[in-house]
Amino acid sequence: MTTIEAPEGEDALTEFILFRDRVYEGRGARWPSLTPIELPTLTGESPFAQGRTFRPLVAREDGEIVARATALVDQRYLDRWDDAVGHLIMFEAMPGARDATRQLIDTASDWLREQGMRAARAGFGGGSDLPFVIDDYDTLPPMLVRHNPAYYHSLLKDAGFESEQGWVDYRIEVRPELVARWTSALESARRAGFEIVPLRDVPEDRRAPVFTQVWNEAFYAHWGVSAFSEDEVALIQSFLGPMGMFDLSVLAYRGDEPVGVLWVTPESTALATLAPGRELRPEERVNFLGIGVVEQARGRGVNLAMASYAYLELVQNGATHLSYTLVLDDNWPSRRTAEKLGADVCANYMVYRRNFSHR
Repeated sequence: MTTIEAPEGEDALTEFILFRDRVYEGRGARWPSLTPIELPTLTGESPFAQGRTFRPLVAREDGEIVARATALVDQRYLDRWDDAVGHLIMFEAMPGARDATRQLIDTASDWLREQGMRAARAGFGGGSDLPFVIDDYDTLPPMLVRHNPAYYHSLLKDAGFESEQGWVDYRIEVRPELVARWTSALESARRAGFEIVPLRDVPEDRRAPVFTQVWNEAFYAHWGVSAFSEDEVALIQSFLGPMGMFDLSVLAYRGDEPVGVLWVTPESTALATLAPGRELRPEERVNFLGIGVVEQARGRGVNLAMASYAYLELVQNGATHLSYTLVLDDNWPSRRTAEKLGADVCANYMVYRRNFSHR
């Protein structure tokens, strides 16, 4: 018999978070749960909880969790898009948990309906939830990118979800001609009057405010995005800065005006959990990347220059493979940037939507 519960309190929510490690424990390579980041979000103590209402839920069978998810009403999303879409984030389930998943998602959907939502989105929302991979289930992706099992798609479709938005992932194998291309792109932007400034050279009290300002402006019209708060960015930087974010991430300036932002962290596979005998392949040791340029500076090579700066730094430190990370299927300006940088599609991802009126 399946029971659906709403965990409360630090112990119950920690069990909720660590369930993910149970699901993935058979993987040869996996990223562990980030309890220090996720727990304060669910308890309302993190900047990521500001303007958001969370409803964690678990499905139990014989006392054991077999599926989990968090229903989310994101007021920041609602204010930006005027679209009554709630979110289903942090979804995980054990193999064979089909009926439990249906009950879990029905309960989450009922709660979202009570909050005035007309649909639920799974795979993109809440500031950190990313799409579900649909083909490459073996390769370890960059840290923070979802690495779900193949059976999740059937579970979600059986629970009433439809495919809503496709994404692609890009990866680069470093070659001498690409290093020359990146060097030229960086020099061209500098000759055009743009300055590429690593975050380590931005005054500490300006790193989060300027990064937040430029990121939110650059991503204002990006599908499904809700704005970062300055406190969220400061938290991200405090966590990732010591891991190399400040050396690789940049702001692009035209005179005194910031016009571009690049968020890069180096490969961090030392944090990954590996099964005995599992060795990471070179293409699994890749960076995380996010990139944005404000509208008035687009089409002038700023994006190429920022990515080229980070790639040249990574190559100098020994990187043989690089990631351009996830891009919307129909975001052709960004996809063309990936191609110009020498990247190829390496995996495909999907975001799902459950329209309550269809059920």
